[in-house]
Amino acid sequence: PQLSPSMSEGNKSQPVALGASRVELRVSCWNLLDRDSLASLNPCVVLKQLCDGQWAEMGRTEVMSCSLNPVFSHVFPLDYFFEEMQALCFEVYDADASGTQEEEFAEDTFLGVAECSLGQVGMQVYPHFLSPTLGDTFWILLSILHALCPTQHRLLTHFHPWQIVSQTQVTRPLLLRNGKEAGKSTITIEAEEVTTTNDFVQLEFRAQRLDNKDLFSKSDPFLEIYKVKSNNTEQLVIRTEVINNNLSPSWEPFRVSLHSLCSCDPDKTIRVSCIVYDYNSSGKHDYIGEFTTTFREMQEVSRGKEVWRCINPKYRDKKKHYTNSGTVLLTQCKVEKVHTFLDYIMGGLQIYFTVAIDFTASNGDPRSEHSLHFINPKEPNEYLKALSAVGEICQDYDSVFSLFLSLSQHLLHPQVSHDFAINFDPDNAECEQISGVIEAYKRCLPQIQLYGPTNLAPIINRVLAPASEEESSKQYQVLLVLTDGALSDMPATREAIIRASRLPVSIIIVGVGNADFSDMRALDDEDGTQASSGERAARDIVQFVPFREFKKAPPAALARCVLAEVPRQVVEYYGSRGIIPGPRAARPQ
Repeated sequence: PQLSPSMSEGNKSQPVALGASRVELRVSCWNLLDRDSLASLNPCVVLKQLCDGQWAEMGRTEVMSCSLNPVFSHVFPLDYFFEEMQALCFEVYDADASGTQEEEFAEDTFLGVAECSLGQVGMQVYPHFLSPTLGDTFWILLSILHALCPTQHRLLTHFHPWQIVSQTQVTRPLLLRNGKEAGKSTITIEAEEVTTTNDFVQLEFRAQRLDNKDLFSKSDPFLEIYKVKSNNTEQLVIRTEVINNNLSPSWEPFRVSLHSLCSCDPDKTIRVSCIVYDYNSSGKHDYIGEFTTTFREMQEVSRGKEVWRCINPKYRDKKKHYTNSGTVLLTQCKVEKVHTFLDYIMGGLQIYFTVAIDFTASNGDPRSEHSLHFINPKEPNEYLKALSAVGEICQDYDSVFSLFLSLSQHLLHPQVSHDFAINFDPDNAECEQISGVIEAYKRCLPQIQLYGPTNLAPIINRVLAPASEEESSKQYQVLLVLTDGALSDMPATREAIIRASRLPVSIIIVGVGNADFSDMRALDDEDGTQASSGERAARDIVQFVPFREFKKAPPAALARCVLAEVPRQVVEYYGSRGIIPGPRAARPQ
């Protein structure tokens, strides 16, 4: 087969699954209830996860004999998904009275429980307010601060009281079934992200005095690199470009994942073959020689320790004075750390969620049962369903929602306001939890007049103002738009998205109702974000999801689809600018 300058998929930057991180949880308890002073306590912790509305057991610790303060060695491995509500339950039992650990524990052996979500944030949060510069548009705005401050805590509810992932260790009281504290009993959960295989390495090779395989010209060499697998078979990792008519070639640098190169094992054998490409040979290449090495040795060689001799086994075995068929030098071996979304979260990244709800007249009079904003006491409308599903995830990262109603008319006042508070309290435009947001939304509907047209650009520009001031890995803006139809300012929206693509911003659009969403789908397409000047978005930051496709699905399915791209976009933005996560918070003493 004909060879091209880049002849292996290994030359390309392969996509990495960035949405999930592997987390290991370890637990310990302190001051457990001693229900029977005459018998010893043999505690065991059972971890359960909420799956499709049912608690499913994920594993158990070992049984610790005779201990009121057990430190368990068992590790619970979990995949952490930003876009999902991963509810967890840690139940502590006395294994002594129930017999074996594998059996169901009797209720009278129950010692306490702690419930949370894997991404739960129950810390001190800082309300964030943006200046009202919206222009001619009609939306409800919910500015949500995702504040991850690993050293400050605030107890919000007994059901979701703390956060696991963004800090090394948390300690909270164990609760009885009635919600009261189980004496002075506490449980400590330590979370650690499992470092995996996302790192890349950049390699650059050159050779000297290679054997000449052409009669009337010099050799046209290229390299092939193989990973030797555990069953002693080989897997092609990379093939360089061909350097024509050159016995001392220098190949272009290439980038390959450490997983592809050596399965992240620095001592795994790597075979490098030097082969000559003959344009007249129809893919039958002349072999020059090879050598074996390891990634650990590569790192040492790149520091100038030695070079590799390229050996042709056939010549070595037949020629008495054979030394080599040339030498190969590694001139660059640079490891590139590919950070995960969780790395940035643990490094102090704050994600600001701004949710824009379409309050234009096209939604219909909220008093009419045909309106998309109609409040049916028997079933929530689509706006409420979407807000609740996504808000359940967002509130894990901030419990305080700042809400503003833009360019609607309060029925008690003649003027049209751009940004009065949705709860009509300009001095305190905040709601606790997503339930508070929903209640404020319901209360405001009978008191406002809807207007039009539907303009999205001012909302995007509102988010861009703080994003343009942020250069470090401390803040990232996510705009969630809930809308019922076509845009009136498509050219301006395209230009706003192009500007946003160069800033730490992601845009998610959820289409509500059965209108034509061609404009929204176009914005989700690469060609749809091309400005009239021909300028294109620097990266893909828009995702459109029609709610009607999730009407019969559980709420978690919508949230998963809506938020799934955010971790990748966060990592892509900071990675493209060489911005690394901040240092992880020190473990509390």
